[in-house]
Amino acid sequence: MPKLWDATIESHRATVRDTILDATWRLVVEHGLLSVTMSQIAEQTGIGRATLYKYFPDVESILLAQHDRQVAEHLARLAKIRDRSGAPGKRLDALVHQYALICYQRGRHGSPELAALLHRGESTADAHHRLVTLFRDLLAAAAATGEVRTDVPPAELATYCLHALNAAADLPSEAAVRRLGTVTLAGLR
Repeated sequence: MPKLWDATIESHRATVRDTILDATWRLVVEHGLLSVTMSQIAEQTGIGRATLYKYFPDVESILLAQHDRQVAEHLARLAKIRDRSGAPGKRLDALVHQYALICYQRGRHGSPELAALLHRGESTADAHHRLVTLFRDLLAAAAATGEVRTDVPPAELATYCLHALNAAADLPSEAAVRRLGTVTLAGLR
């Protein structure tokens, strides 16, 4: 019985935490980073301010937790593509296009101030390292089967991909994002 109770408490806490993260993100996108207060978040979520402060000390910590959650979801989605069965070249195509789409969607949300807040610190550096590793590993597999160039080390090709695909954040449409993915893949072959 105690394990069930612990699981229920943990489930409840996770639900409350997710509710706080989602509501805060919506408020920031709607009103801007500097306009959101803990009182607004408490009102939006229906959670008392005292309870809200038990979970997070301030708006910035909520946004950082939300960003970490989004990054983890993106990395899991990309890792799933990398780990599929099938030819490495086909998986690489899917990986490049999915990452370009993630970059495009990132460019549609938030402001430069929000990006500056979220893209600093150790968690961002760790996520970047994991992203480079993910691309590098698949590029190495594709190079081993002759599906990508071998005159450039996979780690350098991974860096090329990430820099090229980050441009998707500034593109006007998903069609342009697909073209960018195609051009990036052409550079790998």
